[in-house]
Amino acid sequence: MTIAQQSQTGVFLSGLARRLVVDGLLTEEAAKTHQIKAQKAGQPLVAALVEAKAVNPAAIAEAASAEFGVPQLDLSAVELDFAAAKELSEKVLRKAHALPLFKRGKKTYVAVSDPTNLAALDEIKFATGQQTEAVIVEEDKLAKLLDAAIQAQSETHMDLGEAGLEDLEVEGGEAEAGHDVTRADAEDAPIIRYINKILVDAINAGASDIHFEPYEKTFRIRYRRDGELKTIAQPPISQAQRLAARVKVMSRLDLAERRVPQDGRIKLYLSKTRAIDFRVSTCPTLFGEKIVCRILDPSSAKLGIDALGYEPEQKEAYLKALEQPQGMILVTGPTGSGKTVSLYTGLNILNTDDINISTAEDPAEINLPGINQVNVNPKVGLTFAAALRSFLRQDPDVIMVGEIRDLETAEIAIKAAQTGHLVLSTLHTNDAPQTIVRMMNMGVPAYNLASTLTLIIAQRLARRLCGSCKRPANIPKPEMLRQGFSEEEIGRPDFAIHEAVGCDQCENSGYKGRTGIYQVMPFSDAMGRIIMEGGNAIDIADQAKKEGIKDLRQAALVKVRNGVIDLLQANACTMGE
Repeated sequence: MTIAQQSQTGVFLSGLARRLVVDGLLTEEAAKTHQIKAQKAGQPLVAALVEAKAVNPAAIAEAASAEFGVPQLDLSAVELDFAAAKELSEKVLRKAHALPLFKRGKKTYVAVSDPTNLAALDEIKFATGQQTEAVIVEEDKLAKLLDAAIQAQSETHMDLGEAGLEDLEVEGGEAEAGHDVTRADAEDAPIIRYINKILVDAINAGASDIHFEPYEKTFRIRYRRDGELKTIAQPPISQAQRLAARVKVMSRLDLAERRVPQDGRIKLYLSKTRAIDFRVSTCPTLFGEKIVCRILDPSSAKLGIDALGYEPEQKEAYLKALEQPQGMILVTGPTGSGKTVSLYTGLNILNTDDINISTAEDPAEINLPGINQVNVNPKVGLTFAAALRSFLRQDPDVIMVGEIRDLETAEIAIKAAQTGHLVLSTLHTNDAPQTIVRMMNMGVPAYNLASTLTLIIAQRLARRLCGSCKRPANIPKPEMLRQGFSEEEIGRPDFAIHEAVGCDQCENSGYKGRTGIYQVMPFSDAMGRIIMEGGNAIDIADQAKKEGIKDLRQAALVKVRNGVIDLLQANACTMGE
């Protein structure tokens, strides 16, 4: 910042100090005293004034904005995701005492409490390669936000050097008998560093899966992020077996076995307080083993129900079902539609000291302290049904079954729901009404379903529009009617649907993150009567419509109207629903 110039006759006040005196916020003597102290301590005048509680931070920000003609922003009135700050290290942020807020084109807007802090703006300009524009904020709020941004970086971004990549602690699943984990190819230091970097980069990028794919003459590695696969590396095909061997060693799989699929697990310790699990699957192909690693981040279960995309009435129905002492909640949808996160969000709500929760999964994807989790293992006779029988002798309150696959599992789950337990599980069906018919086709009697079902949730995941660049879409009225919007909706003055554009914030994709599309169907007495009378999925769907329950298509159009997703995503997830 500009500090006061001193002469032989006294101290000349800086522009900000002079402004504070003119505004009556400081006496001239006090302003000189604080200015000299700040200069001797090597700190900005603003920080010195706030630290000494000499002037209210809001008053300083207002005076600085007026004096230097720099716009002022109230940080408490905006919601920030720290995306613009992720390019900068903690050292740069601390030194600059400034925080990049957001980008617009080739310009980064930076929060500062002192607009004369030109060195900070230059530091950020150099680090980001973009022009900077200062925005005045209150010093105390800036300090808190800097701490929050740095904390968010430590939780979500691991900046590891070459040595750090080699020394990452890894823990695999159960070792195979006679398994040799000292194979030279798999333990080669460059291979270790390379695989660790691939795993860490995938976590930092927010990927959900990593694909290692060998072909005849090429080898590629892809990340799936926000539902989309993208190639991120193409190592030499000569390294394919060595890379596959390293992943298999990490997940404690049999290196010598390349003819049949194998499943394993990796636990990667990023720090003393954070570990990420990977579910590993190998599959023999024509030119080698394809390996897919599913990233299982425990923090996804702790996002809270508000982060999943439920509409208010859907959230209320789910929470009401979770409050019931007994009954069955079923979540349905294709693989990768977020069923596990929905279930675990519910379990996290129920996870208190006075409730006993047990889960049977294949395998357990998210580790939640306080919940008794069991990995089923059919090879040794530990099936879903066997685990459920054991749970019923363990005084449970809540039981979660990873998937109901057969009549035996369904019957035991229903028995548990009828005898004072809340049961949560998943099935693979297209929508909520078809879930009931699927259970009946397994052989579950209609009267058992009528007496136990509480709630069915069908869901999909859609890519969320980037809030920084989305724009209203110009779609003809006939097409909007064909898509499912009503005349009344289209006629409203505030009716608008948006489309993806692309900007720096979303890597020019137009999308950022994903949101759920849900059909949340409480199972009513009327639906019970329909299945007792031999009704089918269409009859149940008609009854759900009478009860005001939106199907998946209608739920998707609500999100289109609200500007959360575009029509392309709605159609990709629900066309034909």
